[in-house]
Amino acid sequence: MPKTSTDDRAWIAEAIRRVEADANRSADTHLHALEIATPGVDLYLKDESVHPTGSLKHRLARSLFLHALCNGWIRPGAPVVEASSGSTAVSEAYFARLVGLPFVAVMPASTSREKIALIEWYGGRCHFVDSPSAVYDEARRVAEECGGHYMDQFTYAERATDWRGNNNIAESIFEQMAAERHPVPTWVVVSAGTGGTSATIGRFLRYRRHPTQLLVADPEGSAFLDGWEQDVSDVVTGTASRIEGIGRPRVEPSFVGGVIDDMLRVPDAASIATMRWTSDRLGRLVGGSTGTNVWASLTVASRMREAGQDGSIVTLLCDGGERYLSTYYDDAWLAERGLDLAPWTERLQEYEATGLLPQIV
Repeated sequence: MPKTSTDDRAWIAEAIRRVEADANRSADTHLHALEIATPGVDLYLKDESVHPTGSLKHRLARSLFLHALCNGWIRPGAPVVEASSGSTAVSEAYFARLVGLPFVAVMPASTSREKIALIEWYGGRCHFVDSPSAVYDEARRVAEECGGHYMDQFTYAERATDWRGNNNIAESIFEQMAAERHPVPTWVVVSAGTGGTSATIGRFLRYRRHPTQLLVADPEGSAFLDGWEQDVSDVVTGTASRIEGIGRPRVEPSFVGGVIDDMLRVPDAASIATMRWTSDRLGRLVGGSTGTNVWASLTVASRMREAGQDGSIVTLLCDGGERYLSTYYDDAWLAERGLDLAPWTERLQEYEATGLLPQIV
């Protein structure tokens, strides 16, 4: 890579100023208390859907851009290319437009049309592949072909964010919990797409010496849980996750298993049923990964009740459900894919009646 010129250095400084100014214009995200049926256990949802680009990935995209800019990887006029199933690409398209760069998202053809429309609205271009496992090599090829920079969220997510603090998501959660009945969460529950969020939270918990435990919920077809249980990084499933934004067909480089205390496999139909259940209780639509998080949180709450343990659980509302009107909220779409929500809806009704979520056998 050529040396950075004086003009390039000035452009980088201005780009960083724009990204930082955008952060300063944004308030912190809300922490909602969600009333649940488990006595003595409080559940909170960190609402990441209120970011300017509507999802948790806004934090990641900001960190990735700052990381790449400070490393001299992004240069004036050079396209930014990313492999993404949607939300990261939406957020990166936003930041690319903010600093005046072209953006290309390499993504599975199955990505929801609502996300595609958002990427294009921010000025990005969508480049589709048939197999989700092809996004990595294709994104690298596209970047080389157009003289751009492949952002590679799956490698750099865990290192682009300062896990010690600096207003990261973990520090924000603990500050917002300070006046609650159980201010130090018993559990934080998240799901993994890159693994960057679980790495940031898990490291923060250890660095600040909190007793809080971290559970990562994993959807069907994802390699993360098997890799974590076997303590290996070469697990490959060859299956795409049906819950957009989380679950991967391989264990990504940013997934740090050593900071995770427990993991849970959540069936896709359970995620979608719980997504709808949560939407009904919040009075607003949430996405499928939020359903995954809440199902896992209710499972943890049930375990706490059985153990006679009071406390709090914090999980993430990752994005709004408006992005999934043509998929998860469309009964015909679910039926075509053999996703029957009825058994999981019945389990949620039983949870409401008893305070215990029936375990999956």
